Amino acid sequence: MGDLSIRREWYSKYASIMKRSKAMKCVFFDEPGSAEVLRIIDAATPVPGATEALIRVHAAGVNHPDIDQREGAYPPLAGASPILGLEVSGVIESVGAGVKNLKPGDRVCALVPGGGYAEYCVVPATHCLPIPLGLTFEEAAGIPETFFTVWANVFQMAKLQQGENFLVHGGSSGIGTTAIQLAKNFGAHVFTTVGSKEKSEKCVELGAQVAVNYNEQDFSKILKDLDVVLDMVGGEYTQKNINCMRKNGRLVQIAALNGEKVQINLFSVMKKRLTLTGATMRPRSVEEKAKIASELHDKVWPLLESKKIRVLIDSVFPLVDVQKAHQRMESSQHIGKIILSIQR
Repeated sequence: MGDLSIRREWYSKYASIMKRSKAMKCVFFDEPGSAEVLRIIDAATPVPGATEALIRVHAAGVNHPDIDQREGAYPPLAGASPILGLEVSGVIESVGAGVKNLKPGDRVCALVPGGGYAEYCVVPATHCLPIPLGLTFEEAAGIPETFFTVWANVFQMAKLQQGENFLVHGGSSGIGTTAIQLAKNFGAHVFTTVGSKEKSEKCVELGAQVAVNYNEQDFSKILKDLDVVLDMVGGEYTQKNINCMRKNGRLVQIAALNGEKVQINLFSVMKKRLTLTGATMRPRSVEEKAKIASELHDKVWPLLESKKIRVLIDSVFPLVDVQKAHQRMESSQHIGKIILSIQR
């Protein structure tokens, strides 16, 4: 109910100032439900605060947290836009008085706290990054959520090192394709799990040494001596991950698609001296996200511009087909990122 009341308050507030503010198109839903609840409405264009930037959005990434929010399971943070969308690319329209590093006309991509499925979006200026040279708006929109998430969890928290064995589940997802490439480029031995032969072949092409088809094999009987595991599955995968890990391994949980309540053998954790941790990106502070952005710009942007790492795009949908974009995400048939094209 909290999420619903926030949306209603937001709609009432902005509907009342529509006549005094430039209108924009955005995606909205009245009550949680399936993809069919999504619709396009007119709303007031947001105004940036002193340390924020207003982006004229050209493209927005579609991510599983968007599905969770639409279903009522992942409400926006207090003060954040209730509009879906956690990553965008576009052009700076205006900036707040305290912003010195951006100016109107700059091409940027950004991690946003919400509001991405719209023609305009406000974001903390420190969360904006220049679009890597040679990338389209659609490609750039597929960077922030997955690259911020992988960098923070795999490299900052788990401290993956050159030569270590790394497993990411769901290798064909946006997170998976990003994690495979980053880990490979920083010298790790990469393994993954997927649901089809086509996905397996794509993950090997991206740099995975082994891609286990979980519909045919049990990954825990094949993979051993893992140093770092990035998991978004949970459920029975948790103990299996533990079984595959070597001493001093690090298991990082970023979602629990198969269940958040699990049973594990604590003795196996103790015996191997494992670290079990996890995080979500949305609640992190503005300062934490700014630090991630700075590290990405220094260490990963050169890899994107040199094409050593690429943004794998599964499909691009116009904003009016947002329902189809969500259905594509829910089908689990995608390989790479699903993108909404906002400005044409």
